[in-house]
Amino acid sequence: VQLVESGGGSVQPGSTVRLSCAASGFNLESYAIGWFRQTPGSEREAISCINSDGYSIDYGALVLGRFQISRDNAESTGYLQLNSVSPEDSAVYSCAARSGRSCPIRADGAYNYWGQGTQVTVSS
Repeated sequence: VQLVESGGGSVQPGSTVRLSCAASGFNLESYAIGWFRQTPGSEREAISCINSDGYSIDYGALVLGRFQISRDNAESTGYLQLNSVSPEDSAVYSCAARSGRSCPIRADGAYNYWGQGTQVTVSS
């Protein structure tokens, strides 16, 4: 069982970044996918979650319409697109899979599998 994030790197402010979360060893179609981010010294914060049918929920005001969550069940992959990034978006972004197909109502809901994360650094 594995979740592997990719797509991070160093980008300039205002750029668009598309992160991927590839699943292997289990049927991602039966799981909701959550995205999180964490900066050094801070707690991990939930960004968004998308359920098996493609309906999503955003947690808090973090997204503000700039981030878009999606998934491709045929490819067993989830995505998070970050638009108009700023230095404040620099963080390690991680994905997670939650069994039962539905997203948690609370941002601190439990997930079954986690990826290792991918670093996004925004600087000019």
